[in-house]
Amino acid sequence: MNIFITGGSGQVGFELQRQFALFGNVLAPTRQELDLTSAQAVEAYLAQHKPTLILNAAAYTAVDRAESEPEQAKRLNAGLPEQLAQYAACHEATLVHYSSDYVYPGNGETPWQEDSPTGPLSVYGQTKLEGDDAIIRSGCQHLIFRTSWVYAARGHNFMKTMLRLGRERESLDIVSDQIGAPTPARLIAQVTAMSFSIHHSQLIPRLPKGIYHLAPRGETSWHGFAQEIFRRAAHAGQALAISTDKVRPIATRDYPTPATRPLNSRLRTTKLEGALGVTLPAWDEQLALTLGEYHEVPGVNA
Repeated sequence: MNIFITGGSGQVGFELQRQFALFGNVLAPTRQELDLTSAQAVEAYLAQHKPTLILNAAAYTAVDRAESEPEQAKRLNAGLPEQLAQYAACHEATLVHYSSDYVYPGNGETPWQEDSPTGPLSVYGQTKLEGDDAIIRSGCQHLIFRTSWVYAARGHNFMKTMLRLGRERESLDIVSDQIGAPTPARLIAQVTAMSFSIHHSQLIPRLPKGIYHLAPRGETSWHGFAQEIFRRAAHAGQALAISTDKVRPIATRDYPTPATRPLNSRLRTTKLEGALGVTLPAWDEQLALTLGEYHEVPGVNA
């Protein structure tokens, strides 16, 4: 079977390739090999390779830049998922799509559930919601995983930025009133693989089609996340210029950005845990694993 992974060079896409390599013929074209911004190019690729499983890890994730580039964000976050869903519906394929906590209004302190009212605060969040809705309307066999604060040992993300800044600066101001759960790309890929069973050389979804929240247990702020990164890195012997007491908390209003961020990014994961019969791990335990990979894999912390 052909397994088509979009965004294969990204954080989630890279981990998906590792998880699904044994299940079939993994197709993960680079940007040079397939221009996902071109509907015609994607149509031709699908017609040529006829995948039976599509893992859509591609997205326009530059949250602030999306405010000034809405059409580019709309193509990757809404148009591409709709196109993949239409293909899946017509060819009896399965589509797995990765969405975001940004589809919710971000107020209050109660964790969002899959059926909570949506209310995006930004172009990024709105286009991600449009992608979710298009997939559902298509009627295709689909799994939509909404996740939060994605990071990894590879790529560009908050953890790696903090480690770099922690080596360069003696103090930092980090937002402390946005609350969520940092989610490693590795965990996203692992749970995705767990969501399928093999039957007659085909991957069959173990979950009913629909939306599921995928994030570790527990919660923290970006400030708390940064402190834990520095604490664990120092314990592992990393040379840092900063100490945890020099990470100063600030409010979102004191760090203005073009796109409005949700203050409440908590995601309730009981639906996914119940469907798979698992207990998702804690966010700080997952950070320890990701830092270990960052420190130990040659070239990953370059």
